[in-house]
Order: sequence, then structure tokens, then C-alpha cells
Amino acid sequence: MSTKQYQIPILVTGAAGRIGSVGRLVAELLLARGFRVRALVRVEDERASRLRGLGAEVVAGDLLDLMEVHRALEGCERVFFAMSVAPTYLEAAANVAVVAKHHAVKAFVNLSQMTVKEMDIFNTTSSPQQKQHWLAEQILSWSGLPVVEVRPTVFMEGLFLQSAKGISRQNRIFAPFGRGRNSAIAAVDVARTIAEILSEPAKHIGCAYHLTGPVSQDMDAVAREFSAALGRTITYIDIPFDNWTEQLAAFGMSPFVASHVATIAKLHGENRYDRYSDDVEVLTGRPPIGIREFVLQHASEFSPSPT
Repeated sequence: MSTKQYQIPILVTGAAGRIGSVGRLVAELLLARGFRVRALVRVEDERASRLRGLGAEVVAGDLLDLMEVHRALEGCERVFFAMSVAPTYLEAAANVAVVAKHHAVKAFVNLSQMTVKEMDIFNTTSSPQQKQHWLAEQILSWSGLPVVEVRPTVFMEGLFLQSAKGISRQNRIFAPFGRGRNSAIAAVDVARTIAEILSEPAKHIGCAYHLTGPVSQDMDAVAREFSAALGRTITYIDIPFDNWTEQLAAFGMSPFVASHVATIAKLHGENRYDRYSDDVEVLTGRPPIGIREFVLQHASEFSPSPT
């Protein structure tokens, strides 16, 4: 069905995020394709204004308020659900699911995470966020909704932009990842995949897609990619896990978010992120970007500040 034929708004939650916001990118990509987008944001600010300027119908609301979820979802047949790391994630997911069921949506695309693939009632992780993602998938499965699960691996934005200062000032990547490998993916590639699914969702209902970058490699190889992109030598420094986790609070992370990030680091050190899938290329016709291209796109953030 072409965009001219389909003019019912597509609901995109988490549409006003900042670093690595999949929701914002999905909204922009759908608008560029000519779809109507209803962008659910938490507050009215410059990000909401920008989406409105691009043509989105912007609705401010709280996913924890059922009536506000009703107001956002009413009249939509396709829904993209995404929410940042938060203790209230599971409640929000349940709220959106029950309201989507009430309104008989025809496609519910859920942004989960790849670690869920390895989880069951006997095997979870120490991250309460990852457990909530797994529980949310169970709820969606029981609901009978027409669900598409999208499970990306770790994001390049989370792994690298958060440590940009260490790279720009010291030419080093400090992390407790040991020899563990990862196939980190850029948010834009996750968003491209989701926009493709939402454009013609019927054939994807009931599927679970696993999204990774183009290659799995250890952090020394990652450092070489940084070096090639930036034109100067970047080295990886493996630091003790406990020392690294003590620094998380200094970054302004809440205990909940810090627990999630620490779990990711622990799993990385155990080589649990050594993954590869070609789902991005199969679904979109284009491979995901690699670390070198990602670094080039964000070169200013990894470059030394002018003296």
C-alpha cells in the first residue's frame, strides 16, 4: 500500500529522544516517506517543535497515564513502541499494549533488545531493564496483538558517544570489556529497519528481527577503526570492572540506569555480545554502517577541543 493510499497516522512513542533516539529517527523517516505521523513526546520543548515543523502531529503525554495513552493512540492502526531505560518501562509497555488491544491496532512494532533472545523463566540477567524487556515481550505475546519484535544489540551511541571525552582528550577508550567482541549498531540503522517494517507491516507480523552492525570485533579492532577514521592513534585500555562501575554515578546516571549499564559491561566481558545478523540488510536492502563510518559522522565529538 502506497503512502497516498495509507493516510492513517502512525503512532511513534519516544519521539523526542536525544542521543541515539530511535523514536525520533523513525518519525523523521516515516515523514520523509510521506506517511502521517503522530509523535508522542513527554514534554513540549524544542524537540517537539522540530517534529511539528517536519509535519508530525505532536501529542504530549505520559505513558503511565491510561487516558493519555488512549488520546495518543485513538485513530491509529500502526504503533511503534519504544521507551528509554526506566524503572517504569514495564508499566508503560503494559499500558500501551492494553490500549492498543482496545483500539484493535493492525501492527504493533516493539523495540526490545537482543539479550531477550537468551532469556526465559530460568535465565535472566542482573539488569532489571533487560528483565522488563523480556516480561514486556511475554505480555505482548499473550495479548494476541499483531506484534513485530525488533531486537537490536548494543548501540554505538551508548558504547562510544558516552565515552567521547576520554577519546578526544586522551586518545583512549577506557572500558572493562576484556577480549569480548561486539557488533554494535547505529541507531539510524535500527530506525531504518523499523520504518521499513511500519511502511508495510502485514508481512512482518509475528516475526522477531535481530539487528547488529556489519561485523563482530574486539575492542582493539574497534580502536583501530577509530584510528583510521580520526587520523590519529586511538588505543583501548581494559580497566577493572569495579573501578569503572564506581565512575557511573559521576556521569549522572541513576542507580537503575547504572545497574543496566554495568550489566551490559559484564556481559560484554563474558563475550555475550559476539553476535551477527544480516536482518538489517535483508529488510532494508542496505547494510548497516560500521564503526569507522559512525566515527566519521561524529568526528567532532571525538576530536580534541581547540586550545
